[in-house]
Amino acid sequence: MQDGKIKLDRRRLLLTGAAAIVAPAVLSAPAFAITPDEIKKRGKVIIGIQGDNPPWGYVDSSGKQQGLDSDVGLLYGKYLGVPVEFMPLEVANRIPALTSGRVDVLFATMAMFPERAKAVQFSKPYAANIILLIAPKSVEVKSPADMAKLKSIGVARAAAQDTQVTKNAPAGTNILRFDGDAASIQALVSGQVEGLGGNMFYIDRLEEAKPGYWENKIEFQRIYNGACTRLGEKEMNASINAFLDQIKANGELGKVYEKWMKRPLPPMPETVEGVSFVAS
Repeated sequence: MQDGKIKLDRRRLLLTGAAAIVAPAVLSAPAFAITPDEIKKRGKVIIGIQGDNPPWGYVDSSGKQQGLDSDVGLLYGKYLGVPVEFMPLEVANRIPALTSGRVDVLFATMAMFPERAKAVQFSKPYAANIILLIAPKSVEVKSPADMAKLKSIGVARAAAQDTQVTKNAPAGTNILRFDGDAASIQALVSGQVEGLGGNMFYIDRLEEAKPGYWENKIEFQRIYNGACTRLGEKEMNASINAFLDQIKANGELGKVYEKWMKRPLPPMPETVEGVSFVAS
């Protein structure tokens, strides 16, 4: 009986050792990994996109997804030869939706930052933006130190403007964080906040609400947006980069960019510091 137990324990140890050898290889594969061929076989691509941030991504009154990211996403579906299913997302749940496997790719106003590149794989850039501070024309705000004059400043939680306002505001500045771009803009319009961290396209929406009242005050940062896939998904990353090269070359990206942004497509950088465009 004792010999049998020894043999059993030895077998258990061997199996445990084998599992330990295999485990690193299993863990190194990205969770919820998918390939373009698997998407084609499934018959649709699921794209995460913002649902409340025109002109980037928003849902119109008929329930249809609109905006630059929507049009780029539809072009990617066409490139793959499958229909697109959009999943509207708030700013803070974009990356969790991707890493948990709820979406295949993000075309969701994803600014290319080194911190984010630790969690997701960026593609080549396809859009440009400027992060800035907006406030009433009547309030003189010319430098970050002047931000202390504002009773409060609103930002979309976890967005690029949240990072920049938090980084540049003087100590004691009252920063209020909201769930998404639309909520932060409404806070400014309603008077809940006096200033707003936003991007270069916010002013167009604010002009519709109260023409001539607000202006862009401080430019914090010029940024570029890329599509995002999960870390380690080499085939998805290569597919999206090839797709972006194609729509840049054939003019399709320029057309949809001018349609939504009301300005020509700017040159895109060959590199972004701290961000790789190619999956390793």
